[in-house]
Parts: sequence; structure tokens; C-alpha cells
Amino acid sequence: MFSCSHMRIWIRGALAAGAGLWLGGCANIAATPPGTPLSQVTARFGAPTLQCVDRQGRNRVVWSRQPLGQYAWGATVDAQGRVQGVEPILTDAHFQALKQGEWTADQVRCEFGPPAIIDTAGLPNVRQIVWSYRYKQDHVWNSLMYVFMGPDGRQVTKFHPGPDPMYDREDVFPRN
Repeated sequence: MFSCSHMRIWIRGALAAGAGLWLGGCANIAATPPGTPLSQVTARFGAPTLQCVDRQGRNRVVWSRQPLGQYAWGATVDAQGRVQGVEPILTDAHFQALKQGEWTADQVRCEFGPPAIIDTAGLPNVRQIVWSYRYKQDHVWNSLMYVFMGPDGRQVTKFHPGPDPMYDREDVFPRN
């Protein structure tokens, strides 16, 4: 005979197993094999958020969860319409690409998708346009990658991560 505490443990275990099976069955766009026709990827995961031509002149597609999500995936598409691998693009490692050469606003949008927030920062004489991308810094921390676009918003001048204020909780440390 089961006691109440044994029944609760059994139910929790069953729920956890069921959740694991359910999550394990979720489709992962990053697992798309290279060479898959874009039409098949679109049929399975929906239309890309953005289609553009990247810095090397290749067709590129981006599936983004911005402005509130923290993930986006990008891929190049060959002349036959086949995806050449889908990769997560809102990662610390991928943002390092911004260190290579000069980046225009259009190139940043094509590489990382649309930003979550476009704002300004700085004093009036040094004010810059800032694009902010929500992401998981080090795959853990709720963060924004701040991409500074200069006063005219046309070219990257610097970038750095910071905490995402959307996830700040006022009730963690109540003020008296």
C-alpha cells in the first residue's frame, strides 16, 4: 500500500519523466543537416525572420526570437536553395566576429538578426545609437549584448555584454 508521501514521490517522478520525454521530442533547428533544402527547413520551423546577403555576398537566413527571446539561428543558403548548416548566433563566441573589420548596421542585422532594443546612450556630445540583443551570456546569464553604432547609427564602434534589466527582480532584496 502506498502512503501519501510515496504517492507524491511517484507522481513527481512520473511528471519529471513525462516532461523529459516531451522536451526531448522538441525539434531543434540547429540539428538541421547541411544540404537540407530551405523549403524543408521553412516547412518545419517557419519562415525566417530575415533574409539578406551577408558580408561575403552569400544568401543568409535568420530565425530570431528577439525582442523578448534570447536565441536566434542563422544559416547561409547556396545557389541551389540548400541550407549550409544552421548555427546559434546569439553567443559570446559569435559576437566576437564584430572584432573583425568594419561592420555596418545592415551587416550586423544580417549576421545577428534584428535587435531586441534600439536606443541611445551617452552624453549629448558623445551620444551613440545602441543595438541590444538579448542572449544567454556563457549559456547561463540573462544578458544583453550592447552593440554601439556611433552617433549616426551606421557603423559598429564597440560592443560589450551587460545584465538584462528585464530579468531584474525587485522583490529579491526588498527595500525598507
